[in-house]
Amino acid sequence: MLNRPAIGTLIAIQSACQKFLPFSKQNRGGSAFGRDYQTVARSGIRQEFLYLHLTNYYSNIFNLPNRGFLAKSTTLVREEPNCIEMTSMSTQQQIEETSEKIKLASEPLRQIIGEVGRVLVGQDQLVHRMLIGLLTGGHLLIEGVPGLAKTTAVASLAKAINTGFQRLQFTPDLLPADLIGTQVYRPQDQNFVVQKGPIFSNLILADEINRAPAKVQSALLEAMQEKQVTIGAETFQLDSPFLVMATQNPVEQEGTYPLPEAQMDRFMLKVVVSYPTRDEELQILRRMSKTSTNFDIQPVTTPEQILAARKLVDEIHVDEKVEGYIVDLVMATRSPESYGMNLSPMIQYGGSPRATINLALAARANAFLAGRGYVTPSDVRELALDILRHRVAVTYEAEAEELSSESIVTEILDRVPMP
Repeated sequence: MLNRPAIGTLIAIQSACQKFLPFSKQNRGGSAFGRDYQTVARSGIRQEFLYLHLTNYYSNIFNLPNRGFLAKSTTLVREEPNCIEMTSMSTQQQIEETSEKIKLASEPLRQIIGEVGRVLVGQDQLVHRMLIGLLTGGHLLIEGVPGLAKTTAVASLAKAINTGFQRLQFTPDLLPADLIGTQVYRPQDQNFVVQKGPIFSNLILADEINRAPAKVQSALLEAMQEKQVTIGAETFQLDSPFLVMATQNPVEQEGTYPLPEAQMDRFMLKVVVSYPTRDEELQILRRMSKTSTNFDIQPVTTPEQILAARKLVDEIHVDEKVEGYIVDLVMATRSPESYGMNLSPMIQYGGSPRATINLALAARANAFLAGRGYVTPSDVRELALDILRHRVAVTYEAEAEELSSESIVTEILDRVPMP
């Protein structure tokens, strides 16, 4: 029950809010209380943001229903013995300014979806994840049965960006020098010169990466993590943006080499490509069942615009509650009993700190593509499975019970509460 000073404080809040924002039935809806910040920001009235934070703040104090998650890091109210002191609104202003920049900068990337869609049918999730990788510099591991246009998707993306593209077909007899390059002796100069390999490009498609032996797979490690390649005694920086998209076939086991855990962790996302629906299959038939198909994809952006967009991604606001949600998801893969889940016998090891970093980066990129200057818990949840599915290793007991890493991550997502 509220005491008299508390009731007086709430009356003062209501009076202040009525002064800046009419206290109508519509204003008291979910969006004004923080459920949908975008609706508030779209109005362009800072008083609405003031009302939002006042409501969030006192909902926390008196345990009233509240779904806002921006209030803690942009608090506008502090309770004093006899007064309420208003503090800076700089964070809210930064979010508004960042959102306006993002709306303009994200338009070329949304056009990429349309251009690639002229070739691909029903692979919207794959295209979206490739854009996430472009915006964050993270690499993708794409898994699916043959014939699902995995290679076509990467080649179409390269054409839409107007950047360098190299396709590498991994085979059991491939050598590291075939990938990164080597030193070649020139008799006329009596000297060794560096012959760079195909990895010196912007977009690299490593097709059927699990068909190459471990020594070739490990040749990618330095390039993927450090964005550089060492040949002999010389080290060469790779061009930006640099992105590796590797495909693997989960069906065949003969003649394949499973990726080592160290390299699996280097991939930001593992995207599982599924079969198209019946309507999508019918559209594919009508579009592709010809003796020759030629789809002219027009470049809609440049590598320079991609690099500029990455700087804006770093400016996107992540609230402390969202940060806590990201950490809780990753910690639940390591110590599930701390979150009320009996999954420890099923998990051999959980996500590394790289999973936490990549989940935050991917959530920022998802907000960028949505034209927002802030991250929501839905951004995190949407990408968590692709971030964690290849970082959670299951035990033999889990395999005996036919539990996969995906099912374990899905249960964690269901059990860890969203802020």
